[in-house]
Amino acid sequence: MFILRDILEPLQNEYSSTHLGRQRSRWFVYTLLAFIVPFTNSISSNILRSLNTLFGISVNRRRFYTFMASNKLPWTKMWPRLWSMIPNPLTDGRLLVALDDVINPKTGRKIFGCSHIFDHAAKANQSKYPWAQNVVLLGLLKRIKGRWACLPLAHRFYLPKKAITSKSDNMNIPGKATLFQTKLEQAAEMLVQLAHHFDNVRVTAVCDSWFGNDGLFKPVRKHLGDAFHLLSRLRSNTVLYAITPKRTKKKRGRSRKYGDRLGTCTEIAAKIKTNASIHRVFLYGHYRDVMVAAKLVMLKTLKCPVRVVWVFRKTQWIALFSTDLNLSIEQIIEYYGARWKIESGFKEIKQDIGSSKSQTRNAHAVINHINFSMMAATVTWIYGARLENIPERRHKVRGRNSFAFSDLRHIIAKAALNEDFDAVCRNNPKSLKKSFINTLLRMVA
Repeated sequence: MFILRDILEPLQNEYSSTHLGRQRSRWFVYTLLAFIVPFTNSISSNILRSLNTLFGISVNRRRFYTFMASNKLPWTKMWPRLWSMIPNPLTDGRLLVALDDVINPKTGRKIFGCSHIFDHAAKANQSKYPWAQNVVLLGLLKRIKGRWACLPLAHRFYLPKKAITSKSDNMNIPGKATLFQTKLEQAAEMLVQLAHHFDNVRVTAVCDSWFGNDGLFKPVRKHLGDAFHLLSRLRSNTVLYAITPKRTKKKRGRSRKYGDRLGTCTEIAAKIKTNASIHRVFLYGHYRDVMVAAKLVMLKTLKCPVRVVWVFRKTQWIALFSTDLNLSIEQIIEYYGARWKIESGFKEIKQDIGSSKSQTRNAHAVINHINFSMMAATVTWIYGARLENIPERRHKVRGRNSFAFSDLRHIIAKAALNEDFDAVCRNNPKSLKKSFINTLLRMVA
């Protein structure tokens, strides 16, 4: 309860001190908690039921939907405040962030941000161009109580240029001009904003090969300089070059930027496999023995030296690279393995919290709903990081001993539904039936 108070009160303080501002701040807190408690998915009608039934708040339906579609919620102030409340955000002296995009399939034709988006992960019986929202997400990778987690920090709706130029109604935000930005430009903008908030901190972005290129690296380096590094995966046909040796004698002309051509990742992997050695790495929740070979090379795509690490499995291999030459082989593998937590984060936001089932269509309502969903996930992980003891896993799964996201939501639900919690929001004491709340908690246990 006290952890919730310490997290939620600073967010409430970002609202104005007027009567309407205080009312919005109280509704914001209980709405955020309604997203977190694991009783139902977070469509707006269910959130309204949770406010009325669980928290005992009598809210007029029309006023609630007006609140959920309001353009007065200070998200631009609350997100930086929430970033500052993350305990020990650095990993080995650097800010480790994951970067990826996700699609959110919808069915309505007039939903903000929806267009036909290519889904590279579509199954055989699914459309490769579903009608969906496309969101670029930036999340903090952090070890919480012995396990990796991804805390959503910032996001952008990707609006295709074709849909903007055709002046589709569902691409417009009332009162704002709709400007096209590529996913790489959106990602670079978020990274620079995050780095300026955490001043004088090295930032390492962990991403897949689609984002791990000069389109992201160059613009961010322009603003942050050597404080920004990239950790990603190489394609099998990427050509690598040797590091240029230093010139010992004066010669005419400029020095060479690249050394001799070493070959593609595939060609080098076949040669270097015989020199691979075993390294013990914390990967996917366990310490594992991994066969690894590494080499310092030049990349023409980034125009800088990188450390490439080949990880060999029984019949396959992958090549990872990092522009931060101070990272060890074990750190490169562990950090890239932790990148998978952003995929788990997408599942938590879309299915566990229920963002994919949202029925909102208005632009401000869609933006508020996705902000509530992502902030609910971040608050849940911050709450877990501030717990004194490691939470127990309620649903035992073979091979998985660490607690789950749902375990933290269950703990927060108990704290939020405590009779004394109203003191946080200065609300009048509510009269809830304890037996009803206990029954709900047992149902989701």
